[in-house]
Amino acid sequence: MIKPNYIIIPLITILVSLIGSFVTSRGMNWYKTINLPEITPPGQLIGTVWIILFILATISALIVWNTAQKTNNFKLIIALFVINAFLNVLWSSIFFGAHWIGPAIIEAGLLGLSVILLIIYIWPVSKLAAGLLIPYAGWVAFATYLTYTIWSLNK
Repeated sequence: MIKPNYIIIPLITILVSLIGSFVTSRGMNWYKTINLPEITPPGQLIGTVWIILFILATISALIVWNTAQKTNNFKLIIALFVINAFLNVLWSSIFFGAHWIGPAIIEAGLLGLSVILLIIYIWPVSKLAAGLLIPYAGWVAFATYLTYTIWSLNK
């Protein structure tokens, strides 16, 4: 019998992805009118990277759920995953939905912090699960820099 977490965790990931994608797609007309730095990746590449990162994060969450339940930090780690999901959607809402580039920089920094905290707290439980989040941390750092650069070009 399949454990419920093998269904629920991927469904949460899909929901976060769909909400973020919906908000992003609604803001694309605005996005096409602003100045972008030369280092801005094409939209298809950005989408592909996010799909890969969501898959890695889902695997990480599944590993944690199945191995960390006996640790004191289990509830904290799960709370950090939930906070991270919320911050992920919030960035899309602030940047693409509200077109608030400046606040999106701060929010992206908070998103990055949530990923770093996840890596730190997961590391003692599973180095593999923590390692799966390292590309996510790198991408969010790049996205934060990109958001700052976009703000600089459009203030």
